[in-house]
Amino acid sequence: MFKSIWEDIKREFNYGNMITRIIIVNLGVFVMIHLVRAGVYVYQGGQPWSPAGFQEFLSYIAMSSDWFRVLTRPWILITAMFAHYGVWHILWNMLFLMWFGRILGDFLGNQRVLPLYLLGGLAGSLIYFISYNILPYGGDGPGIALGASAGVMAIVTGAGTIAPDYTIRLLFLGNVKLKYLVGAVLFMYLISLTSGVNEGGHFAHFGGAILGFLFVRQLQEGNDWSRPINRILDSIGAFFTGNFSFQRRRGPKVVYRNPKATRPQTPRSADRKGSASSDSLSEDHQERLDAILDKIKQTGYESLDEEEKEFLFNASKK
Repeated sequence: MFKSIWEDIKREFNYGNMITRIIIVNLGVFVMIHLVRAGVYVYQGGQPWSPAGFQEFLSYIAMSSDWFRVLTRPWILITAMFAHYGVWHILWNMLFLMWFGRILGDFLGNQRVLPLYLLGGLAGSLIYFISYNILPYGGDGPGIALGASAGVMAIVTGAGTIAPDYTIRLLFLGNVKLKYLVGAVLFMYLISLTSGVNEGGHFAHFGGAILGFLFVRQLQEGNDWSRPINRILDSIGAFFTGNFSFQRRRGPKVVYRNPKATRPQTPRSADRKGSASSDSLSEDHQERLDAILDKIKQTGYESLDEEEKEFLFNASKK
């Protein structure tokens, strides 16, 4: 059973879109945290982990308000946006990510989803750190923050910015435009900000929301903030692929080939012959995509014809 589940997870991660992959990573970290907590419970003979001990454990993966911890544990800037402890916390974050992330991916492309999520999470961590140390709500000791909320809010606000008139059918409410849904979510966070509970977390939500709005606005102006992030991610992936490959290198292998058979054109030779045409097609594809996005900005998604909608949908899967 467990092997089958693992195979299903690997298949979804390898062949799913970026939203699916982000959800899988969040769920994996959530399970890891609770497995560690359960392991400590068993190790201590049925005694629960002390709050101080569990807090210290979380401080290695959660964002901290203490500058020394941030400097000595820089990885928390990334791990914090994938870590959850509460069931309802991760449930609502993943539902919002799934609902709004698919819309964003359809309009902006799958390759821009992760950079926006990461930038939103970093913006939320920065706002949390500043607000905790400047505003009077901060406690005597260092605080910690964890969760995908800031990154998710960047996705939510980004979707509402790129397609404000996109219509979603809701139970009991009927058709509702995306801009009103995003506005309602932001208003609920504003109400929560004045409740006196988790103020730092709510400030982080607004940090992610602001980043999502700016990301889309800059993209509409021709400045794609996802490009440097994707270059960094590609470099990291290439580093691990090149330095931690466990595949054994093999020498050339001699096989029999029929001398009368016609040699098929290799992909490399085809690439050489068709490089000019491939570059031209790539440029034409990007120009058409930009034109469609400009049209959405001016007149909304509903103004697209069926061919343009199909082109946009296919482009989002590349």
